[in-house]
Amino acid sequence: MNHKLVISAALTAALAATTVSTSAVAADKEKCYGVAKAGQNDCANLTGTHSCAGQSTEDNHPSEWKLVDKGTCESLGGFSKAEAKAQLESQAQ
Repeated sequence: MNHKLVISAALTAALAATTVSTSAVAADKEKCYGVAKAGQNDCANLTGTHSCAGQSTEDNHPSEWKLVDKGTCESLGGFSKAEAKAQLESQAQ
């Protein structure tokens, strides 16, 4: 019984550490639209055609995003969410 308790405590500690480090990493990152290569997006796109990472089908589509270091999106040729939405709306007209 003690063995199970030790393993459970160790797993809980590992999960807590992962959550803290993930939050710290995310604080230094921002979503950058229009820079993801096909199959390399980080999550759901703006148009709602998919909801998972790795499902983009076109390089640098304005609805697809990747997490990048804060302050680097513009230099990579990417857009903020508002800019990406505006670009998508202008393409639809």
